Amino acid sequence: MFQPTIKNFNVNYNALNERNTVSSGDLIAGHISFELTKETKVSSITMALKGKVNVHWSTGGGKKRSRRNYSAKLELFKLKSVLLQENSVTGEPAKLQPGTHMYPFSCQIPQGDFPSTFHGVHGHAMYSLTVGIYRPWHMSKDFVTELNFVNRIDTSNPELSAPLSGRNTMTLCCLWCASGPITVTASTEKKAFIPGETVKVICNFSNYSSRTVTLKVKLLQKVVHYTHNRVSKRNVIKNMASVTGQPIRAAASDLRTEMMLPIPSSASLSISNCSILEVDYIVEVIMSLTAAPDLEVLFPIILCGTPVNANPPPYLQSC
Repeated sequence: MFQPTIKNFNVNYNALNERNTVSSGDLIAGHISFELTKETKVSSITMALKGKVNVHWSTGGGKKRSRRNYSAKLELFKLKSVLLQENSVTGEPAKLQPGTHMYPFSCQIPQGDFPSTFHGVHGHAMYSLTVGIYRPWHMSKDFVTELNFVNRIDTSNPELSAPLSGRNTMTLCCLWCASGPITVTASTEKKAFIPGETVKVICNFSNYSSRTVTLKVKLLQKVVHYTHNRVSKRNVIKNMASVTGQPIRAAASDLRTEMMLPIPSSASLSISNCSILEVDYIVEVIMSLTAAPDLEVLFPIILCGTPVNANPPPYLQSC
């Protein structure tokens, strides 16, 4: 078997924080390294810093005539630099000897309001460093390193640290008889969270019906994909986490419980600043009954890259 000419390629760059994320305006500095197993002529080595969003989905059956495909693409930015190039006078490629080779680089992510990194079934927002090695009479060799991009938001916005609250009620009817009301009031301490954090959902409820009720809390991810000009769209809703409480007996009143809903540390951040891709999160509080519609309270929350503290109670704010 033939031994590969280029081995052990690596892109090494200085991490800017503990989570190794990058954001708009950040300067990325590091070096690339690789090994050559023999003397090699290289026309150039380039590096491209890219940001792009793609969406794609299909509808219809398996037959080609009834199947319709939808897609859209956005190129957020593409910056290219040269790390090594051929002799500008003679036009001759560089001759690199066997062994390890290292080339430093630095590049800056453009200023702009770009969506955070996302990978889904029907689309992605992706940021990458692509190194291309070009040799005479050879196909170019590309090496891609993905960057975890986080869109910075203004965490001082009071809306993000304010509590959320909602209430819902219903009665059950059977022929001409109506049950007593089933009521739930739910609240969260704030609106914005980070992946890996826990949402404390405070529930106050009463069950004046004759049935047993079960309280559930879910974290839903809603991803909306659009074609350009939003002519067509595709929704995907995913259950990210759920917690089930104890059954609530009939004729129970003025009960209170706290449900701790964990947010997966792998959850993607919210995206609301892209014309073809949106990522939203919803906390769903459900009073579940047998053979009856669920009673629901919904909270739209935001997943961001920076922790947000909840507003203290009013009596602490005035101290």
